[in-house]
Amino acid sequence: MTAAVHPETQVTLADGSVITLREVRPDDKDAIAAGFAALSPESRYRRFFTAMSRLSGSDLRYLTEVDHADHEAVLGFTADGEPVGVARYVRGDIPEEAEVAVAVVDAWQGRGAATAMLERLIERARENDIERFVASVLQENEEALELFRSVAPGDPQPRRVVPGQVELLITLPDDGIRGSLLGRALRSAASGRVEIHPWRLIRERLQRLADARGAGENRPRR
Repeated sequence: MTAAVHPETQVTLADGSVITLREVRPDDKDAIAAGFAALSPESRYRRFFTAMSRLSGSDLRYLTEVDHADHEAVLGFTADGEPVGVARYVRGDIPEEAEVAVAVVDAWQGRGAATAMLERLIERARENDIERFVASVLQENEEALELFRSVAPGDPQPRRVVPGQVELLITLPDDGIRGSLLGRALRSAASGRVEIHPWRLIRERLQRLADARGAGENRPRR
């Protein structure tokens, strides 16, 4: 299923800068590649857990050819068309949940671009009946875990532990993210205290789902 795409909108950040937001399109491959190239090696490794210097053709197809329902991505760019960053989600096995990933080029980090993109992404997620995002916290980071527990209703507990990380659920707010758990998580991510799922994990999840669908389609009909 492919959902409707919304028109682009302009957003003024806290420092007065203006960026444009819209859903990613298949012809954004050059913009996504340029944004990745604009990340410093440190940011690239921190965001994507990889030291690779460029995206492959299959990476770019995955990142831009989305259905806007189960896989959505919001691109931010300047008036000159320079990429600022991208926020995306991919719905997993549980229909009401999606993994979230955010990347902002170094020059725009700490200026509110991630918050603006995520607010747009949450709107799209809500329209597609997604209620929760999945975030990953470093397992040994008690400060980050306490942050989640102190602001989330019901004292959320880790749902799954992978090597070095704890997976937590974040309920999507109905009225913006600035004062919400997700907003606080973003501020912690900006300071390096909380890690948001890297896109490579999301791609692997999507590929598993695609393989499963393909196996079902190829099964002989009765």
